[in-house]
Amino acid sequence: MDNLLLLLFFFVWLSIQTLISKLVTKSSKSFKLPPGPNPLPILGNILELGNQPHKSLTKLSQIYGPIMTLKLGKLTTIVISSPQLAKEVLHKNDQNFCYRTVPDTVKAHDHHIYSVGWMQPLSQWRTLRKICATKVFSSQQLDSTQVVRRRKVKELMDFVKKTSETYDVLDISEAIFTTVLNSISNTLFSKDVVQLGCSSKSQEFKGIFCGITEEAGKPNVVDYFPIFRKIDPQGARARMTKYYKKMIDFLDGIVEERLRLTKGLEMVDTKEYKDVLDYVLEVMLEDNSQVTRIHVLHLLVDLFVAGIDTTASTIEWAMAELLYNSKELQKLKNELQEVLGKEEKQIEESHISKLPFLRAVVKETFRLHPPFPLIPHKSKEDVELCGFNVPKNAQVLINIWGVGRDPSIWRNPNEFIPERFLESKIDYQGNDCELIPFSAGRRMCPGLPLAYRGVHTVLGSLLHCYDWKLVNNGEKEKGLDMFDEKFGLSLHKAKPLQAIPIYSHNN
Repeated sequence: MDNLLLLLFFFVWLSIQTLISKLVTKSSKSFKLPPGPNPLPILGNILELGNQPHKSLTKLSQIYGPIMTLKLGKLTTIVISSPQLAKEVLHKNDQNFCYRTVPDTVKAHDHHIYSVGWMQPLSQWRTLRKICATKVFSSQQLDSTQVVRRRKVKELMDFVKKTSETYDVLDISEAIFTTVLNSISNTLFSKDVVQLGCSSKSQEFKGIFCGITEEAGKPNVVDYFPIFRKIDPQGARARMTKYYKKMIDFLDGIVEERLRLTKGLEMVDTKEYKDVLDYVLEVMLEDNSQVTRIHVLHLLVDLFVAGIDTTASTIEWAMAELLYNSKELQKLKNELQEVLGKEEKQIEESHISKLPFLRAVVKETFRLHPPFPLIPHKSKEDVELCGFNVPKNAQVLINIWGVGRDPSIWRNPNEFIPERFLESKIDYQGNDCELIPFSAGRRMCPGLPLAYRGVHTVLGSLLHCYDWKLVNNGEKEKGLDMFDEKFGLSLHKAKPLQAIPIYSHNN
């Protein structure tokens, strides 16, 4: 009975607040929000989101325009769906919009306080970004660790060869994920995490990573009605707490082991390169350092989860698109053979610049299947944008997915046409807002240089010496499910990609 009275009081209070808000808005002639669908009482436009918000928002933008307002419970949300306006937000007004709206789930384990991806742009955030730029993703650091990534791709190709010899079906999704997982774990802290073919362990990590990105990205009633935070009605924060705990405990064990080595309490290992953890711990152990052990753990969670999840997912989407589009696949195979020759087994990172069609394939994959379909920002102050007012503390969503499918920008936007990027100089380094899968401006994803190397080398190596036969008697629609996605911070294929590798080296 008490809970029922509390709920009744809440709805009455919220109705009064909504009415006051409307009266205040009407009385202010200078306050002009962008257009948008009429909100329902209390709920606002929450029901408009559906289970695929990126697609729902794209459809709404076709009605209300490239800048629109949605009321999601108590949260005012401005949705940006054009490259011109994205540039206004991410470049011209970057200082105002470089703040984040933080989902309640990300507050589990205080991740938002220590995470370089979610913390607000203050001094500690600048310190961590500097570490990412100079110690983690600099060209010098990535060049020094490319030997281990080459080794991981070689292990993948050996595994594919064994599968092809027995004519078995390969779970491409799992093989890619395990390879990227070990490649990045070795880049970060010189360890393999999973053995290729060890399905249970790989699926355990994949479940954690996908769980984190899904819980952080999908709609949660607590974000729209903070009064429900303590009861967590969807159980989202409880699930995220378990995911973060598993990751932090795992990474803390690695940090503890490395600190013992650093202090000389165990035999010093002989690595052929300094990894990311070596450099980060050096910063942590400096006198008066702003970086503590807890910062290191949450930084590793960001680098580990985001780097692996988005890279593996992009490679899988690219493979699926190429298997679905046989002419494009053959063009890429021809380029690989022309540039690499018949004796090459895998692509080196130095080959990427010599493979324009491969680069075009990756760009087209980013356009159709961006790693982050909706990029969240927050307005620090009231600001005018395209003649409209964006209020202080409003959530600002850049609809990357919608921009990538906009017919006013792209010819045949829903078709996989890599050639469009052979004719265009548009790139995804953050300057061309028609294609910003890693965002742009101050909050641009720092992991782009590593993702660039990983996506091209793994994808090209898988295609150079092998043809791929789909299961389900080669029926593309049944074997690929190209339009079925799992929504979260990142987009995954709902059905993992599987095919039979056929050695074509001597064909």
